[in-house]
Amino acid sequence: MKVLMFGWEFPPHILGGLGTASYGLTKGLAAQGDMDITFCLPAPWGDEDKSFLHIIPMNHVPVVWRDPDQAWLKERLGNQMDPQLYYDLRSNIYSDFSGIGTNDIGAIEFSGRYPENLHEEINNYSIVAGVVARQQQFDLIHAHDWLTYPAGIHAKQVSGKPLVIHVHATDFDRSRGQVNPTVYSIEKDGMDHADCIMCVSELTRQTVINQYHQDPNKCFAMHNAVYPLSQHVQEIVSKRRPFREKKEKVVTFLGRITMQKGPEYFVEAAKMVIDRTRNIRFCMAGSGDMMVDMIELAAHRGISDRIHFPGFMKGDAVFETFRDSDVYVMPSVSEPFGISPLEAMQSGVPSIISKQSGCGEILTNCIKTDYWDIEAMADAIHALCTNETYHDYMEREGRLEVDQITWEKVGQRIRAHYDRLLGRG
Repeated sequence: MKVLMFGWEFPPHILGGLGTASYGLTKGLAAQGDMDITFCLPAPWGDEDKSFLHIIPMNHVPVVWRDPDQAWLKERLGNQMDPQLYYDLRSNIYSDFSGIGTNDIGAIEFSGRYPENLHEEINNYSIVAGVVARQQQFDLIHAHDWLTYPAGIHAKQVSGKPLVIHVHATDFDRSRGQVNPTVYSIEKDGMDHADCIMCVSELTRQTVINQYHQDPNKCFAMHNAVYPLSQHVQEIVSKRRPFREKKEKVVTFLGRITMQKGPEYFVEAAKMVIDRTRNIRFCMAGSGDMMVDMIELAAHRGISDRIHFPGFMKGDAVFETFRDSDVYVMPSVSEPFGISPLEAMQSGVPSIISKQSGCGEILTNCIKTDYWDIEAMADAIHALCTNETYHDYMEREGRLEVDQITWEKVGQRIRAHYDRLLGRG
């Protein structure tokens, strides 16, 4: 089965959970052996793992056809020029790009990030998707998150193939309900055109059904997973100091410091814990538009000497942070899924998550509190940091549970939906 996927991030260059999830589910799908996955990225760096999929750099796809005798055009169309394809490309693509700058091979440049002109890049990406859809052979389309929904729609219109969209988050999650109408429109348009909507949790599925008015029969919960720790990462986390030997315990928040993630509730809970005991430190690892506000809030609460802000973490730094942590906290106001608690538990760090987190639907051996209930959160932190028996139990059982949540199982569930769409199962 051949799948044309549209994404925005891919490891090792990631800015959030989208790239991590895209890597996991594509590798989980590829494990089945008969899956042929082509993954489109705006501007890949070239060091991505291509051992199990093909990557198309959208910033290297020519879209302006200047001279049919150019070598790159012959390479794209093969030795035999297809007059109809050439006509389609000239008539349908060139006019779309009037006024848009291209490089020396006729391709559009992309930042591959989230620039100020993001909506322009999303639009350009969708038009390039039409070119790719004409060039590639595939059975269906799979678009990840709202940035790629227009690309998925265009590819569907060009090819007539079924469209799967993967809802990793909605603007209701990112904005605490203060929805951007432009983003909402893009999200809803993608859902309206989709033949199948995969949501990273039942929580997200209900948002899609109720807020975007989608048919429940085409919406499915598709929870995320984690991969087993590599030997290299195992060596990192194995250097953790035993709980009983640490005079000071470390409680960590790791993620984007934005209103979706509820960072202020973490700081307020930290204040309550520090008022009870001084042998606990707090770490808020990450970056975001609320970081300065959180530094100021910590100062206002008089705990600046007990809370640290090391900045954005990725790669080995994430697991080095887990190695040095005794408790992980994710107090998200609205979290479609949340992979980081799984990674923390996998690393042997007992976790506290908000009841408003999608990953809570599949996790048992963690503590769940309402994001706003800072007293319950503080009690849970204090218990895990002061009760060695309880901490050891949650560490052991959490690791065993997460080890059973694999991307291969997710890939099998996704494949079942593919087969159903194509009438094969």
